[in-house]
Amino acid sequence: MSDLNDPRVLFAAERTLMAWTRTSLALLAFGFVVERFGLLLLLIQMQHTMPTERGFSYWVGITFMLLGSMTAVISVLQYRKVLKTLRPVEIPEGYAINFGIFINLALAALGIILTYYLWAGVNA
Repeated sequence: MSDLNDPRVLFAAERTLMAWTRTSLALLAFGFVVERFGLLLLLIQMQHTMPTERGFSYWVGITFMLLGSMTAVISVLQYRKVLKTLRPVEIPEGYAINFGIFINLALAALGIILTYYLWAGVNA
């Protein structure tokens, strides 16, 4: 429990949450690029015929995307733990503390949807 009675504690927790949001987004984007770049290399190698299976980059890309989604969810759980330790005086009146949570959960959900889309496209 915080004894500072200062709203800067909340703002520091939000900055940390947003840093994890950027990390999650970077992992998702990097995973997508790796996955798609492997497909491009495979298409070039097979002289524009449709491949039937993906290689190593597919699994690395999917792993990065799942890691990005997990990072977003775990950061929300950590942020909520910090919020439980704050006193009402440390949260400015009328301040929306759940916006960062919503953004991270939406990012995680979209990451999982995109991962499923890429996985289902290969296994269709």
